[in-house]
Amino acid sequence: MSLPSVTREIQLASRPVGRPVPENFRLAESALPELGDGQILVRNLFISVDPYMRGRMNDVKSYSAPFALDKALDGGAVGEVLASRSSRHKEGDVVVHSLGWREYAVVEEDAATTADTGLAPASAFLGALGMTGLTAYAGLLKVAAFAPGDAVFVSGAAGAVGSLVGQIAKAMGASRVIGSAGSPAKVARLLELGFDAAFDYHDGPVREQLENAAGPNGIDVYFDNVGGEHLEAALSVLNVGGRVAMCGAIAQYNSTEPTPAPRNLMLAIGKQLTLKGFLVGGQRQHAAEFAGKMGGWLADGTVRYDETIVDGLENAPQAFMDLLDGANTGKMLVRLQG
Repeated sequence: MSLPSVTREIQLASRPVGRPVPENFRLAESALPELGDGQILVRNLFISVDPYMRGRMNDVKSYSAPFALDKALDGGAVGEVLASRSSRHKEGDVVVHSLGWREYAVVEEDAATTADTGLAPASAFLGALGMTGLTAYAGLLKVAAFAPGDAVFVSGAAGAVGSLVGQIAKAMGASRVIGSAGSPAKVARLLELGFDAAFDYHDGPVREQLENAAGPNGIDVYFDNVGGEHLEAALSVLNVGGRVAMCGAIAQYNSTEPTPAPRNLMLAIGKQLTLKGFLVGGQRQHAAEFAGKMGGWLADGTVRYDETIVDGLENAPQAFMDLLDGANTGKMLVRLQG
């Protein structure tokens, strides 16, 4: 078949103020460069939309460069190699790379990783077997220093990372795993996945619901995907020596005014708490260990994962906006090809 010379892509048309709106995005076409030595042409099958991308839409200095206006956004993608001038990747390989938000991409060979689709479907390599899974694994075990017998609380627990954190904690011997989520259906799903308790944060003050779920023994680890009221609640319920892995703060991503720190942060002193923020990019040294563990857990059913799939590149902006509103259960993905 003839190879494509252009690709459809989603560009950032303007920078959001508060919640993103459709006008911030543009569906456009862009010419594909000819393959050079060490490059591959990939037909994307799935692209990932993730909460961290909201920060990159702002023109501010951060851990990752902001998206450029009138250029394609980027992010995790998995696709099939259509053409190769690489010794590492051959035609027909399925690879993971970071040039998402477009249908086709020319990728440097060292920027792509082969996905073993005999182990799991291609989409899983953007979720449970990808950076999402590594975030959950390393955040819980390496950053929060989880130990068997710990009681764990996870916010945003029905999301891609949170749902894996809870299941990993159970697999590693947690005494109790508690999750918060944003709907009765999500709460029910967490219980199906093996969480010991779960609550809908819309049903009342988070602190009261967490105290009821934790009981007199409190919690030892908090995996924070939300920030705000959830972090404040966790600080109140954490035991002496408790640990917090600060992974995300989705409650604040669309804020247009400065958000206050938890009002009870002083508790960290008397309780001798450890609060540690982390990025998955700083945890890559654990990737091989994670892959081995997660592969086994998926194979024997110890860990299960959910996906919310939206079809069509043109619907990627809406999928992203829906993600920020909590419309997903598990990993939010956009499917580009069958």
